[in-house]
Amino acid sequence: MSRSSPRPRRTYGGSPLSTASPPRTRRTRFFSRVAAIVAALALPVTGLVALAGPAQAAASATATYTKVSDWGSGFEGKWVVKNTGTTTLSSWTVEWDYPAGTSVTSAWDATVTSSGTHWTAKNVGWNGTLAPGASASFGFNGAGGGAPGGCKINGASCDGGTQPGDTPPTAPGAPTASNVADTSLTLTWSPATDDKGVKNYDVYRGSAKIATVTGTSYADSGLTKGTTYTYSVTARDTADQTGPSSGSTTVTTTGGVIPPDPGGKVKLGYFTDWGVYGRNYHVKNLVTSGTAAKITHINYAFGNVQNGQCTIGDAYADYDKAYTADQSVDGVADTWDQPLRGSFNQLRKLKKAYPNIKILWSFGGWTWSGGFPQAAANPTAFAQSCYNLVEDPRWADVFDGIDLDWEYPNACGLSCDTSGAAAFKNLLQATRAKFGANNLVTAAITADASDGGKIDAADYGGAAQYVDFYNVMTYDFFGAWAAQGPTAPHSPLTSYAGIPQAGFNSADAISKLKAKGVAGAKLNLGIGFYGRGWTGVTQAAPGGTATGPAPGTYEQGIEDYKVLKTSCPATGTVAGTAYAKCGSNWWSYDTPATIAGKMTWAKQQGLRGAFFWEFSGDTANGELANAIHTGLQ
Repeated sequence: MSRSSPRPRRTYGGSPLSTASPPRTRRTRFFSRVAAIVAALALPVTGLVALAGPAQAAASATATYTKVSDWGSGFEGKWVVKNTGTTTLSSWTVEWDYPAGTSVTSAWDATVTSSGTHWTAKNVGWNGTLAPGASASFGFNGAGGGAPGGCKINGASCDGGTQPGDTPPTAPGAPTASNVADTSLTLTWSPATDDKGVKNYDVYRGSAKIATVTGTSYADSGLTKGTTYTYSVTARDTADQTGPSSGSTTVTTTGGVIPPDPGGKVKLGYFTDWGVYGRNYHVKNLVTSGTAAKITHINYAFGNVQNGQCTIGDAYADYDKAYTADQSVDGVADTWDQPLRGSFNQLRKLKKAYPNIKILWSFGGWTWSGGFPQAAANPTAFAQSCYNLVEDPRWADVFDGIDLDWEYPNACGLSCDTSGAAAFKNLLQATRAKFGANNLVTAAITADASDGGKIDAADYGGAAQYVDFYNVMTYDFFGAWAAQGPTAPHSPLTSYAGIPQAGFNSADAISKLKAKGVAGAKLNLGIGFYGRGWTGVTQAAPGGTATGPAPGTYEQGIEDYKVLKTSCPATGTVAGTAYAKCGSNWWSYDTPATIAGKMTWAKQQGLRGAFFWEFSGDTANGELANAIHTGLQ
């Protein structure tokens, strides 16, 4: 929060000050393993893909199968795909059937999925293009001893001709929707025709195949209220030829995100994507700690802001990491071929168990706010990119809205912004316009209430009309970035005699925001689940000199509450928060007792509720989250 020194908070490193970013380092260690997993899941297809029309496919490609080796209980197989046409193939898809008892167990150089005994392999990004005469091969391991049959490449026979005596089915009629409810609907369509008969239909939600059915209807469930989905259908005949897609149908489920009752209080926590690495903190910990039953909202941190757009923060942690049964919220392990894994899938399971919890995807943060100035130059394009990402069909049901954490508009954080006082308001206006009334739109904002400080730098009052609430970052006011001190509590509720900077406290921040026209019912008080500390300190009370930051588990100058609770118990309080001196180390942090006092104050001020950074700093039984829950009742 200090304007003379950047306020190091919430970096990818897993703790507020880190720029070394331990989880990024951990992520690179995982890279080769993740790449290997991806390759292993890229099943038997190296020269087939994308559904080219049957006539084109018949004249342009072949697929040849060879069993490379057989060890009794399993085998290694190989496909070779060749472009026999005169034009370049841009992609390919190979399909075949195995008899019951035979399956693919691992593969490389293609992406393979199965539906019963029917297997489909598609090119990966680097091998989808084949020039005339070029070929590609892939290998795979299998179980059982059966041979493939009914082979097709791009919808035609693998020998380069059409299916003998057969033609592909026609397109079925565009699906129509009925029985549309909050989380489910029913699709029906007119049947396709085929000279030999239609075997089944593949149902698609967006680009993802969600079911294969034999009839002409399908009941889809597990959807999100007030959300728009697009459906289409393709038919497959008895020779396993796939026909053209039906027309698409767009359906919006009923209901929508209902903001919490203003009479109720917001209890929001941040869940960090990097916490699944070195911190070993997963969505299931919210359940085992009892915290899930005591919160109303989760902010998932962070998505990145790059080139003026919302982008993925950590693809592996977000939606690719496989969870074992003992790590999973519902005790069910992930499979290699399921469409969504990672924390997103675990959050989906959490919402099923705790349907009252609203989840927002938070973008930016201390480390990733550098892209906001470019976003502010074209707010409409930024909002569209965020909407496209948050509402991606793979995880649209997980998120109930978006949170913007710009540190800081028209001021300095890790970098400085000169977009102007109106930029923040304009960005939120465009975001609300795109996300609409049925999605939550929130923002984390500065608590710097000093004269001419960060609250004065942007139009937070004007922007308030576009948000459901602000999360006011009333922590990190002081820390060991001022290496020689003076020691001071990083999250004072009020001012006190000797405070190093006027306006650096929660009460002044809330008061200034209200004076700028922000209603108390749109403000959440921030709580840090960590402490900040110095070493080389001789004075027990605040205001002492120091020689540098105190040692910490992940970085100097910062430590989780769950560690400090026993390693350096509180020895005093000041301005509504606690401090402790242990040897030559001096720490400040909140305890259940100081949180209780802050929650009483928040209710007296008519605030919407409270939020905290972040879940993994709490004890195994969630005592700080419980203090917020109890204090706001």
